[in-house]
Amino acid sequence: MRFLMTALADDNKPDEKLFTEMAKFIDETTAAGILLATGGLEAGGVRLTSAGDEITVTDGPFTEAKEAVAGFALIEVRSREEAIELGRRFRQIVGDGVSVIQQVYGPQG
Repeated sequence: MRFLMTALADDNKPDEKLFTEMAKFIDETTAAGILLATGGLEAGGVRLTSAGDEITVTDGPFTEAKEAVAGFALIEVRSREEAIELGRRFRQIVGDGVSVIQQVYGPQG
């Protein structure tokens, strides 16, 4: 089962300890075949809205900074519970904040 874990932006300033622990976490989960992709996202982005035959392109940002998705991880695990446990480990490393876990459906999910 594939899940997309996203983390909302926060005011936490990363330090050397956080970088070290995250590198270890990423190396471990990548080697285990759990972590398929990860990355940070720009604060803005572009929104495409379709209505009938018209497509409107609007530059972001669209939400308050505290509601914006700042990063993601695509994982492959056996169950939702395993995804939640991985999310718990991530939150323990990065500290206070909010993450969202959503199952990814599709041919690979």
